Amino acid sequence: MDHIVTVQDAVTAFAPWMEPTDAELDAIEREMPVILADVELLDAHIVTLDRTPSELDARRIRRARRRALAARVALVNRTPGEVA
Repeated sequence: MDHIVTVQDAVTAFAPWMEPTDAELDAIEREMPVILADVELLDAHIVTLDRTPSELDARRIRRARRRALAARVALVNRTPGEVA
């Protein structure tokens, strides 16, 4: 007979007392333009899932892809101590 047991690390990994550190919150804040640009790109793709993309849809996707790439380039090119 196999016993069902919980894995302690998996159970306590999301305990309420475990909050993100200031460094983790700062990293999220630095990456927020990239995250928002990726969400915009994802939204542009989602719109075209149930239909054939029109020329307007294709432009929206290209524009969102350029914004996402520009946000990633800006993040990579930023100096480590620089604040957004």
